[in-house]
Amino acid sequence: MEPTLTIFTPTFNRSYILPALFESLKKQTSKDFLWLVIDDGSTDNTEELIKTWQESTLPFVIKYHKQENGGKQRAHNTAVELCESELFLCVDSDDFLIDEAVELILTTWDPYRNDFSISGIIALKGYDSSTPMGSNLPNNIVRTPLTELYQRHGFTGETALIFRTSILKNYSYDVVKGEKFITESYIYLQIDQKYSMIVLDRVINICGYQSDGYTKNIFRVIYENPRSYMRLKNLSMELATNPKHRFLNAVNLISAFFIVRRRDNYFSWNALTLLAIAPGFLLYLKRFHKYSKQG
Repeated sequence: MEPTLTIFTPTFNRSYILPALFESLKKQTSKDFLWLVIDDGSTDNTEELIKTWQESTLPFVIKYHKQENGGKQRAHNTAVELCESELFLCVDSDDFLIDEAVELILTTWDPYRNDFSISGIIALKGYDSSTPMGSNLPNNIVRTPLTELYQRHGFTGETALIFRTSILKNYSYDVVKGEKFITESYIYLQIDQKYSMIVLDRVINICGYQSDGYTKNIFRVIYENPRSYMRLKNLSMELATNPKHRFLNAVNLISAFFIVRRRDNYFSWNALTLLAIAPGFLLYLKRFHKYSKQG
């Protein structure tokens, strides 16, 4: 029988750190999960390492798929296509789970699994099991769209998101040809238009952001993938629920416009984008101009 949860890990040349995640999976108090590793074109010994684990005696299944390097979001698209379980959780290669993570997810999910207005669960990422990365989740709400959690409820932390796979299969990351990155919110925004998520105010995912990761290099990553970023901010601008957030997204969009310095059909000039030119240019200077000097 297919496990209830698929834990998906995208990886690229991270064989040196994957064992920490693997060890945390072996310690799970519930083994009702599958580990799906999408190797995004690694040139180290990741494949050999995973095969060694697959050949060992484990209480859970490891599935491994290697593809040409295309970035985390294309790896995510592949993982969702391959996923056959009810729930889907992305755990990055430099992260690991607390021992009770799977059990907490399944216990939280069980009362809502037949409520198809619910797309999944919002839990927390943390520095350790008791220290979230940012604020705790609000204790006065049971369900909310992810966007409202930040914009309405004042949440400022990092989330671990567990999705209903059948819903996730209707959305994919549309990364621009020739680029490799678009932020996760590209599909979260779209899912939020129809669904809410259950709030689980517990740290389940311990983060160990590496110096070569997306998070610590986010502005350089955006600079190298500006058209995908423009696509995200154009969508964010269209879906924003108030004028303030609509304008802030326009400013971010224009900041990326100054990287490519041409429209490329990822947005159209209108009153809002024209108003955003000056602050967008200042944001470009603050975040991105230094990378143009580095070549």
